[in-house]
Amino acid sequence: MQVQKEQNHISTIIKYFSADPRHYQIGFLSIFLIYGLAFLHFDLNLITIALIFFICFSTQLLFVSFASHDYGSLKSACISALSLCLMLKTGDYMVAALAALLSITGKFVFRYKFLGNRNGYKHFFNPTNFGIIAVLLFNNYAWISPGQWGSEGLLLFFIGSLGLIVLLKVKRLDTAFAFLLAYSALQFVRTSFILGWSADVFLHQFTSGTLLLFTFFMITDPVSTPSNQRARIIWSMLIAALAFYLSAYQFVNGAPLWALFLISPFTPLFDKFFKGEKFSWRRLTHQQKTKSKPAFSFVHYKNQLS
Repeated sequence: MQVQKEQNHISTIIKYFSADPRHYQIGFLSIFLIYGLAFLHFDLNLITIALIFFICFSTQLLFVSFASHDYGSLKSACISALSLCLMLKTGDYMVAALAALLSITGKFVFRYKFLGNRNGYKHFFNPTNFGIIAVLLFNNYAWISPGQWGSEGLLLFFIGSLGLIVLLKVKRLDTAFAFLLAYSALQFVRTSFILGWSADVFLHQFTSGTLLLFTFFMITDPVSTPSNQRARIIWSMLIAALAFYLSAYQFVNGAPLWALFLISPFTPLFDKFFKGEKFSWRRLTHQQKTKSKPAFSFVHYKNQLS
């Protein structure tokens, strides 16, 4: 009886965790942050981390208390806080706090009515992307450090593999692959054919943990991307083309993040001309709970045989 109760508790925990893809994303980003602090010695102190989390959670809570009352959206605020800790570099507490405030506020300010009143509103900026670029634009105490991850092959494989799990859950593999293929193709043509450099130079351009985090965890945000699959592919390729131009010819640091920021305001146009269903975390979580099967139980199996 005790064994059966323990198995039922484990089954309930697994079912809850797998019902919402945000749980996977929070877990993976937390692993990356712990790894960066422990082994890569990120220049990030605990006060900055705590401040970012406090501002993200309190701002999200304030807005949902007066609007949707969707307190499950605090999971999204947690993802934004983790992403800021991983991608934004600053030694100023006020800049970190401002980035967190703008990341969450941007979701409730920069939005548009999606397909009439029935489907509500949709924001078009990725929250973390908006917060980072906003503070980069208005002060000199913040920056992006793509090289902070080094070029460890195992770590990059790990990031990509975990990112694929999240994308399979939210059905956004098309967005990541369209961006990565377009961006790598443009870089390959320039590096190998125009400049005549070796393949090692081309491959080195993709040994960036920041690029993979952007590809698998930022550009694929299911809420702020175009709802139609064909539109997402075109949208992603435009971001790739702009990121390539900014990095190769304008030497912009963190070019993919700037490209996403500049292309995101066109998302409402893509949703207007390419019809699709608005993504909802609530609906997806409900579907996952409905479809999910109970975890394997030895007691249940034993009863089946008897």
